[in-house]
Amino acid sequence: VVVWNTTKQCNLYCEHCYAGADEGCAPDELSTEEGERLLEDLAEFGVPVVLFSGGEPLARPDLEHLVAYASDLGIRPVLSTNGTLVTEERAEALRDAGLKYAGVSVDGTREVNDAFRGQDGAFDAAVRGIEHCLDAGLKTGLRYTITQHNRDDLRDIVDLLADTGLDRFCFYHLAYGGRGADISDTDLSTAERREAVRE
Repeated sequence: VVVWNTTKQCNLYCEHCYAGADEGCAPDELSTEEGERLLEDLAEFGVPVVLFSGGEPLARPDLEHLVAYASDLGIRPVLSTNGTLVTEERAEALRDAGLKYAGVSVDGTREVNDAFRGQDGAFDAAVRGIEHCLDAGLKTGLRYTITQHNRDDLRDIVDLLADTGLDRFCFYHLAYGGRGADISDTDLSTAERREAVRE
């Protein structure tokens, strides 16, 4: 499985972002044509899955094209997104392009998530994005980076899964890269992480 951070650009400013994403693109991001060549190489290597990530991959206007290109090459395209840019139209376009799975990040209840992600309304927009993906018939899951800041929201997030009809819950440890390094003191201990998994 290859994770392709397609852009450094993002519409949010999350405190735990391992990519240090912000409003601007990185200077050497791959063009559409370069992205096609990358996908061709991955197909040659026999890579079964490419995860389009970022920054926020939906900030790229050519995302649907790249998803379709990967699919046509026999690579299973999946997506990691903050969900806030997933409109009904984009969810349908991604489905039609061959996207097989969308993982949408929600990192706590409304207040906690919005503080974590640096924008009021991010929680509601992400939930709408999840609903658009489900309505489009896309297999969808929730991604949750667990820290001391949102550890107490775990049960509420499981309730959210049930309320929205999601059957996949992926939660992740804090990555000590980008801005994640600045909050490494909020990481869970090994014992706390195991207890969260048991819970």
